[in-house]
Amino acid sequence: MTGPHNVTVDPGSPKKVLYIDMDMDNTLVDFRSGINRLSDADRAKFKGRFDDAPGIFSLMDPIDGALDAFRQLAEAFDTYILSTAPWNNPTAWTDKLLWVKQHLGEDRNSPAYKRLILSHHKNLNHGDYIIDDRTARGVDKWEQGKHIHFGQDPYRNWNDVLAYLLPRA
Repeated sequence: MTGPHNVTVDPGSPKKVLYIDMDMDNTLVDFRSGINRLSDADRAKFKGRFDDAPGIFSLMDPIDGALDAFRQLAEAFDTYILSTAPWNNPTAWTDKLLWVKQHLGEDRNSPAYKRLILSHHKNLNHGDYIIDDRTARGVDKWEQGKHIHFGQDPYRNWNDVLAYLLPRA
């Protein structure tokens, strides 16, 4: 099978495992868009700790190109969303699942169906690649694969990431 980047993937070979961070660091979601949708009262109340605002994760828009990139990568790799939900915001756990269902689909045909992992220790997962724009939550201890540092050279945007990863599938 081939994608827009003309990469051929052998459907019979085992796919490499890829994890993609979801939020806070603006990898799949635009965190600022959620802040902008909070009420004035909640923006004041949660200033400096917006990730604790109930419901904020359901308010966020996808980053430009992120959904298309996720779909392309899910065809070429065994792809999972690996995210951390704030400990002091119990709605975040549900909101992240609802965001994935809304933006990537909720049925068995969705490339993200049952592929959301929430963990405060990302290094406990094993895979070939992790796309994250930070080194927090265990990414700095990611030893078995390569960290694609999203937003940093040479992976400034999703086109850069696709150009690097798809030929390595």
